[in-house]
Amino acid sequence: MIVLDSSCWLEIIGGTEKGKPLLEYARDIGSLIVPTITLYEVFKRVALFDGTQAALRAISLMKRGKQVELDDSLAIESARLSILHKLPMADAIIYATALHTGSSLYTFDAHFKGLDGVEYLQ
Repeated sequence: MIVLDSSCWLEIIGGTEKGKPLLEYARDIGSLIVPTITLYEVFKRVALFDGTQAALRAISLMKRGKQVELDDSLAIESARLSILHKLPMADAIIYATALHTGSSLYTFDAHFKGLDGVEYLQ
């Protein structure tokens, strides 16, 4: 199972060279886990720079994976991980979701560097 951090989705959606190797993961909808917080982050960023229609297209790509919503136990685990690893809220939710689902987390975000189960990309 794979979780792509918002940083990865933005590279994929932007069609960047950094995002190209991640396309295979985005297309593997049987293995793709999508924390709902990534929908928020990607929609907001794309809408700000490219407009609402572009943001909706981006989200439709992401929604092909299995969405994992924030429930009470995931929220508490996210808070625990945030304290333990000094992660911002959204990053803690994404990391907790990856751990909860037994997924590898792919990211360009240095907040995750060195954490178990994380593939930090540069």
